[in-house]
Amino acid sequence: MEHYPIICVDNKKPFLYLIQFKLRKFTRNNKIEECMAQLKEGSKAPLFEGVDQNGNLIKLSDYKGKKVILYFYPKDNTPGCTAEACNLRDNSDLLLKKGFVVIGVSPDSEKSHKNFSGKFSLPFPLIADESKKILNDYSVWGEKKMYGKSYFGVLRTTFVINETGLIEKIIDKVQTSDHAKQILDLYK
Repeated sequence: MEHYPIICVDNKKPFLYLIQFKLRKFTRNNKIEECMAQLKEGSKAPLFEGVDQNGNLIKLSDYKGKKVILYFYPKDNTPGCTAEACNLRDNSDLLLKKGFVVIGVSPDSEKSHKNFSGKFSLPFPLIADESKKILNDYSVWGEKKMYGKSYFGVLRTTFVINETGLIEKIIDKVQTSDHAKQILDLYK
């Protein structure tokens, strides 16, 4: 699956929409260029802020000096997303003992997150990113395919951000039912 970058056209303002087709011809007035490089391990994590399920403002800068597991998931109350959240919940004491804090992000609403978090007793914040700003900053909003149809959605990805704000690990092949072990195995 390809990741499509955010693009700029002429006036350098980024489009939040991604191109689904191949451009055949460019004119002088329609120059297209990439605005944001793909994030890589070792690069600086984009700063973000958003509201969690309890109405609290969550900022990456608040977690300086801690390792952050920032996981992006498509939708509350779906089988894979529930398995992933519950696995992180069940292993939250072990993750905390190892120095990690967990933050989830999806395009669902604050109300949806509150219901999801309450239903499954999730001990970590879930940021409501309805505008998809954080999703776009981390390049996890992109084209997906299901049953032969293309659509745009969240590309399930986890970023481990170190104490100084650098991306230490990127997991794009998430094992939803055993995600905590998948993360901890990277630190053996």
